[in-house]
Amino acid sequence: MNQEQFDKVKNGDGFIAALDQSGGSTPKALAAYGIEEDSYTSEDEMFDLVHEMRTRIITSPAFNSDQILGAILFEQTMDRHIDGKYTADYLAEKGIVPFLKVDKGLDEQANGVQLMKPNHDLDETLRRANDRNIFGTKMRSVIHEANEDGIKAVVDQQFDVGKKIIEADLVPIIEPEVNIHSEDKEKSEGILHEEILKHLDELSEDQNVMLKLSIPTKANQYKQLIDHPRVVRVVALSGGYARDDANSRLKENDGLIASFSRALVDDLNVNQSDKEFNQTLQNAVETIYNASVTKK
Repeated sequence: MNQEQFDKVKNGDGFIAALDQSGGSTPKALAAYGIEEDSYTSEDEMFDLVHEMRTRIITSPAFNSDQILGAILFEQTMDRHIDGKYTADYLAEKGIVPFLKVDKGLDEQANGVQLMKPNHDLDETLRRANDRNIFGTKMRSVIHEANEDGIKAVVDQQFDVGKKIIEADLVPIIEPEVNIHSEDKEKSEGILHEEILKHLDELSEDQNVMLKLSIPTKANQYKQLIDHPRVVRVVALSGGYARDDANSRLKENDGLIASFSRALVDDLNVNQSDKEFNQTLQNAVETIYNASVTKK
């Protein structure tokens, strides 16, 4: 593990950019960027276009280490190049810590939750992540209802996989998302808090995790997790909230920083000039940074 990167993620001012839309969500991400599905005829073309979009974001002067601590990548992005360097190496040279999405998507809903699909390639993915100088990983489950058995299953699975990631000398971002449209979201967050806390208390001193959580309904619901000695950092997903709404909610939570995806890139468009693109991205970065760090 890179100690300098660890210290930056743990103690630095800024937020984490989520640039990890994968297979199913890629057409939606491209459409939001102004590239419709009839613009490409194959999956390879689609992924070429999304890499061009991500390259434009990552190489922008607005995408800087003064305000951005890290970036979460899709597996294909990890294997591709930016200016002749693997993406993670390019990010690291900019002072931005690279993470990798490692889950294989969501299972069907059961007990009010969606667990992660089985991941038989995890060991190989982690080996390649180390080869590509990745610092940490991210994996997502979703909680739809305040079902104690379901939420326990989500957290158990996340920490089981998280320990394998730690063994590979990477830092796992554990992401049990609570659906922002859930009718009992606050109750789910209370159950989730307790389940996560149980697992954190069982970790040894050399086992450290990050958490990526939906912005809680009750401000500072997760303060105990943020302050836990086994937690490197707690970051928040935007979860479908528009940027202004997500920022407003984030400001109410001490120590919670953003790891936004759509809320970061929503206003970017393929047809913008470089000047327009960079200014639009800069505006987004500044508002998310302020909501994460200065809370103003």
